[in-house]
Amino acid sequence: MLLFEIVQRIRFWEGADRLGPDMPSTHLRLHVKSSMLRLCRRKFKSFDDTADFRPGAYAVTCSKISIGRGVVIRPGSVLMADPSPGPDGSIVIEDGVLMGSGIHIYVANHRFDDRKRPVIEQGHFPAKSVTLKKGCWIGANAVILPGVTVGENAVVGAGSIVTRSVPAGAVAAGNPAKILRPPAA
Repeated sequence: MLLFEIVQRIRFWEGADRLGPDMPSTHLRLHVKSSMLRLCRRKFKSFDDTADFRPGAYAVTCSKISIGRGVVIRPGSVLMADPSPGPDGSIVIEDGVLMGSGIHIYVANHRFDDRKRPVIEQGHFPAKSVTLKKGCWIGANAVILPGVTVGENAVVGAGSIVTRSVPAGAVAAGNPAKILRPPAA
């Protein structure tokens, strides 16, 4: 019985639309560049040959996540795309995006309309896609929430909670993130 359970678990890890330390058979492949690239090209919607998905990072619903040229997903980062069918709920990280460690990106949030019911019983708000445009920089431990677009060459400060889109070339930081330096005129 134990051997059967182990085989079933390995099949789940291999076929699941996710990557992370909780999926050991695929997670081990992230330690070797060539096997990481093969795995990520198979799992993600798109994954550039110059991108890197480091051990210790998580991606859920990889099939709705695109990762561009030169992007490094560092340990402690969490990319949570929406498993529901349809175009909404995807994550697009364009070419040249610089990301610190521990960045979390979410495309959906729990409903909490009814104060008399536990949040866990209320489901989720509809998913909204997240896009990180070419050349932007996301500081360590930032959280990007549903529907946000971070514009080209914009900067998000470390530890920020981004609830609204950031224009191209702007600098935003804080909780919630506010524009500290508007785009150049």
